Amino acid sequence: MQKHRNCPVCDSDSGELFAEARFDPARLGEFAYASRKLPEYMHHRLMQCSRCDVIYASPVPDTSELESAYEAAAFDSQQEAAYAAKTYIKALRSICDRLPDLVGALDIGAGDGAFCGELTSIGFSNVTGLEPSSAPIAAAAENLRACLRQEMFAPGLFPPEQFSLVTCFQTIEHVSSPAQLCHEAVRLLKPGGALCLVAHNRRALSCRLLGRRSPIFDIEHLQLFSPKSLQRLLAEAGLRSVVVQPLYNQYPISYWTRLFPFPPAIKTALLWSLRTSHIGQIPLMLPAGNLLAYGFR
Repeated sequence: MQKHRNCPVCDSDSGELFAEARFDPARLGEFAYASRKLPEYMHHRLMQCSRCDVIYASPVPDTSELESAYEAAAFDSQQEAAYAAKTYIKALRSICDRLPDLVGALDIGAGDGAFCGELTSIGFSNVTGLEPSSAPIAAAAENLRACLRQEMFAPGLFPPEQFSLVTCFQTIEHVSSPAQLCHEAVRLLKPGGALCLVAHNRRALSCRLLGRRSPIFDIEHLQLFSPKSLQRLLAEAGLRSVVVQPLYNQYPISYWTRLFPFPPAIKTALLWSLRTSHIGQIPLMLPAGNLLAYGFR
């Protein structure tokens, strides 16, 4: 079941058509709703809001359909998750110095808990990760499973002012109501606590060059942000000192190759060559068009 929606940032109903749906249900497999998958280059019908510069899907699947899809999603990106977690913890070190304390952290869309482990390593206690899919939790290291809960983030899961830090990395695009998520996250923060997001930048050079062949156009992504729309999203949630800045990512060369829209035969050959020569394991840092956004309660 599909449902219409207004702009998920400013609730405007005056969005203009950005692109018609490009979606073949027959091509959906076990990795369709998995993290860091091989791109399928499919997306829902997309609208563009001129007021806050966000692209958003409308209509979108019902929440129960999304929950079922994510619960059943496969997982094969443990190595990439570890690389991402190290990138994120490095980016957040200066933010952590400004927090009231290191007691209580919530990671929304935690995957296999790699970032929860990084938080623990720098001194955080009472770390919780929410992850809707069962496969990444099953793949998590034994010492991290205790902090992971298989659950979608929703209002009322936690009492107010429980966390010094709430993070949501490359997940804000996936939720049907990003404004509600941010408002609820702010409610959970202690005074002086921070909400940190990582999101794709639809205005990035890579996206402008690749157009809808960019992997950010995907059936999982119900909205795509720009610096302007992320700034508005966090400010309207009640956060102060909001910062939105580029984030460079480091992944193995083989992962970058998976993302690039080579023709299928060429991509298959390249990935095989990289895998057999071990060149594909060499890490490479690139400006992949991601944004780090944060603000304080």
